Order: sequence, then C-alpha cells, then structure tokens
Amino acid sequence: MSETLQEMDRIELIRLERLAHLIKSLSPAELETLEILLDEEASKTLNQSLRELDQGQGIHINEW
Repeated sequence: MSETLQEMDRIELIRLERLAHLIKSLSPAELETLEILLDEEASKTLNQSLRELDQGQGIHINEW
C-alpha cells in the first residue's frame, strides 16, 4: 500500500475514533435524537407531523 493511502487510512481511523468517543459520551436523550435524525423515515414522519401541527391539523390530547 502506498504511503499516501496508509496516511489516509490513519486519518480516517482517527476520525472514526473521535466519532466513537463522541457517541459514547451522548446522554440517552441525545442518542435517541441522533437515532431519529439518522432514520430517514422517522425524520420524514416527524417533519410531516410538525407541518400538520403548524397548520392546525393536530388532534387535541382529549380526543386522542
């Protein structure tokens, strides 16, 4: 493997290690938020629900 590729691999490994450290330090609420943000379908559902709420299309809690 060329020296340049080895250096790129090392840099990517460092980035992944930093990312892993950040993820490990997340609170349960932050981790759940991250999971939702990474879930395309969940994000679409939430965004749609927020739009409906803004348009007054929500269901009152007593009717739910």
